[in-house]
Amino acid sequence: MLRRFFYHSYRRLFASARWLGRRFTRAGEFALGLTMLAAVIGADTNQTTAYQAFAFLAAMFGVSALWTILRRFGPGVLSVQRLLPRFGTAGRAVSYTVRVRNESPRPQRGVILLEDMEDPRPSWQEFAVKSPRRKRDAAAWLDDWLGASRWRDLVARRQPAVIGAQVVPDLPPRGEVEVRIEVTPRRRGRVHFTGMTLARTDVFGMMLGHRRLPWPQSLLVLPKRYVLPPIAMPGTRQYQTAGVAQASSVGQSDEFVSLRDYRPGDPLRHIHWKSVAKTDRLIVREHEDEFFVRHALILDTFVAGGEEETFEEAVSVAASFVCTIQTQESLLDLLFVGTEAYCFTAGRGVGHIERMLEVLAGVNTCAGKSFPALESLVLRHAPLVSGCVCVFLAWDESRRRLVRLLQGLRVPLRVCVVTGAGQTGALDPGPMKNEPHHFHVLRAGKIQEDLSRW
Repeated sequence: MLRRFFYHSYRRLFASARWLGRRFTRAGEFALGLTMLAAVIGADTNQTTAYQAFAFLAAMFGVSALWTILRRFGPGVLSVQRLLPRFGTAGRAVSYTVRVRNESPRPQRGVILLEDMEDPRPSWQEFAVKSPRRKRDAAAWLDDWLGASRWRDLVARRQPAVIGAQVVPDLPPRGEVEVRIEVTPRRRGRVHFTGMTLARTDVFGMMLGHRRLPWPQSLLVLPKRYVLPPIAMPGTRQYQTAGVAQASSVGQSDEFVSLRDYRPGDPLRHIHWKSVAKTDRLIVREHEDEFFVRHALILDTFVAGGEEETFEEAVSVAASFVCTIQTQESLLDLLFVGTEAYCFTAGRGVGHIERMLEVLAGVNTCAGKSFPALESLVLRHAPLVSGCVCVFLAWDESRRRLVRLLQGLRVPLRVCVVTGAGQTGALDPGPMKNEPHHFHVLRAGKIQEDLSRW
């Protein structure tokens, strides 16, 4: 009961702080604090004259409030257009442009642009889940009971980027200006914009008069990537039962399969000129494509409580492999388990690396299943692949068992285990002891440092 009370208190405090930040300038917030202080000190008018300061400041706020109502932008005075890039990357600055147009015959000055973002407050179901801690001292128990740290973590997780107020240059009559905004996303995922607010300060510069314009959009933030050393991926060409369905580029077999319409990118030497003469449209010969290199990238999504940051690092490591492995002459399969088992393929014209990074930008931890679900997915896929890269979040018996099963199928492996920042001591390679150069331990917060030692 008390935990639910704290949750609703945090929601109200967050909403109040957000409202104050939108309605008052820094000077206005300072003056508001002084007004409240003067009200408390000046309660007894016989003992102090602080009530005079309270009356003066209250009068100023009254004038400011009236000014913001009378001088706020009317409907149709200003129009906006947000031009977002296709992608952003976590930890890297990304810029976009907002065009603001003055539709009125009068110049507009002192305009402030505020971005309206999706509400980052977590639901009660998210907040109610307690994150287990390794160290259970009195402070940890108190923090779990109050839930303040969990509230801050959840809000930060649901808020990939924070964008401050932007000052718009003076707008001439019927004129247009561009405001360039630069933001550094803190996390992967989608930054949801619900609209834009155009504001203007009052005569005292304490309050803001608003006009909200709906303009919903979203910006996809890709995972952070690390610089990987040159990697020699293991494995040789494998027979692919799907043949041409798996790749659009020329394979290793010249066996004729069928005729089909020309698609952009098809080699001119594959055009079947006799069919072109008969049908008056471009027809190409389709050949069987059976043997090529195919790698699997296995991402572990089964996270222990309190290890969400470790999972984020694992996603970044997987994204780094996606950008490093060359797929012009090979296929790359991304295997993971979410609400169901997923396999995404890129390379040889089947898909693009950007699409796989989009998938990684939205992947979440798996709470409703256990690790054997991933094991089953990988073993079904193993006969098709030339080699596997495993990105694990732990090195327990279930992960070691999967590695032993893949070794039994003679699948070349490279294993990366991402551990928490507080992990101490070396991990036993276990089934990878005969290939220690293919077994890597990466510590959260020191990933790039550990990668440089490969």
